[in-house]
Amino acid sequence: MTPKDTNNVRFVELEDGPYREYRKNLVRHYAADKVRAGAWSQAGAEGRAARDVEGLLPEGPATQGHLLYSVRDDSMGAEVGNVWFALRDSGVGRSVWIYDIIIHEDFRRKGYASRTLELVEERARDLGAKSVELHVFGHNRGAQALYEKLGYNITSITMAKPIHTAQA
Repeated sequence: MTPKDTNNVRFVELEDGPYREYRKNLVRHYAADKVRAGAWSQAGAEGRAARDVEGLLPEGPATQGHLLYSVRDDSMGAEVGNVWFALRDSGVGRSVWIYDIIIHEDFRRKGYASRTLELVEERARDLGAKSVELHVFGHNRGAQALYEKLGYNITSITMAKPIHTAQA
């Protein structure tokens, strides 16, 4: 089902209870992505991901400068995903960094990710940001295509090639 009116999609601040469930899934998916990308080994990946998240969100949804939302479609009365972003000030001005955007499986490929990114941009503008930035894993081709379609530009690429050892 495609959302009939994307004006029915809105952000609702994550409170402690829903945040705990979101955090559990975030850690699991982040660890899996780092393993799939070849950056981490499977052993200890979830613990490492949990430490990374704890370092970034020591006060959970109350962490200063970080915004965590449930993405809701009021026409369906359902949460369709989550988004986490933060303000960043650098030598080139204020930006918003998207740490995580996830649209739940049943709601993918229906326009919700595009609408969520539009809402992030609106919020970024309200916060005085000049740009929205994010990281996307190389294996996530679908997300890359979406971001490019929405006008995101590649600013850096990290590449790796595995070296296979000769068998004796």
